[in-house]
Amino acid sequence: MESKMTTFVLTVQCLSQRGIVAAISGFLAEAGCNITDAAQFDDMESGKFFARISFTPETGATLEELRETFVPVAERLDMTWQLQDSATRMKVLLMVSNFGHCLNDLLYRWRIGALPIEIVGVVSNHMTYQKVVVNHDLPFHHIKVTKENKAESEARLLQIVEDSGAELVVLARYMQILSDALCEKMSGRIINIHHSFLPSFKGANPYKQAFQRGVKLIGATAHYVTAELDEGPIIEQDTISVTHAQSPADYVSLGRDVEAQVLARAVHAHARHRSFINGNRTVVFPASPDSFASERMG
Repeated sequence: MESKMTTFVLTVQCLSQRGIVAAISGFLAEAGCNITDAAQFDDMESGKFFARISFTPETGATLEELRETFVPVAERLDMTWQLQDSATRMKVLLMVSNFGHCLNDLLYRWRIGALPIEIVGVVSNHMTYQKVVVNHDLPFHHIKVTKENKAESEARLLQIVEDSGAELVVLARYMQILSDALCEKMSGRIINIHHSFLPSFKGANPYKQAFQRGVKLIGATAHYVTAELDEGPIIEQDTISVTHAQSPADYVSLGRDVEAQVLARAVHAHARHRSFINGNRTVVFPASPDSFASERMG
């Protein structure tokens, strides 16, 4: 059997300047590391540089040693950076209300190894999916949310995040608006999914509204959560065609399929450190060879 080779992932963002790639590649070469995949992007509008580099340590360098010795390089170029072992699975907390298609899809992909995450629990403002969650041997947290207890419910949510060590919160059709304070505190660590009709069809029954207007494309958008409702930096989007022969129920069914797939791809991008927030936009590098073979998104 082939021995599994250790792969580390370095992510970097800083102001664009000469010598960044040379500094990183030179550091890795001196540390006895072999680059197996690299992606970079210079944003001419913001003047920022983004990079994701996968590499293998061929002379026994540990993650801790590399982190320590990379600090001078990062400080010299004023980098924001992370260095991770690609085998480490990101801890994720899911949140859901009464629509379970995204929750069930994420649980399935996680169970078969198609998502490189460790689900640490599910939070809901309803009891609808308690049995589903418990049957997956996961903690289920019921937090009832009202206008009167919103501050208390969010404080409890933050405690669950802290206790579970969750690095990412995924709103898998969680139908409650988070406070500005919570969005700020968890900035860059909450992903949401919604249909892509906005701002055209707001409120209840958006798919029925779309059907009544003869819409020919159904889509979904996954984005980071900010205080501006449904307007955070977009990570992933997709669409599917519909025709005049399909019913409002068909619209709903097809829309839920797209939502589930788009959310899964967004979670995958974040968990594999391929997604960077760039102001109101994102930089999302394509899946790289260091991803596990079973992680390919359908």
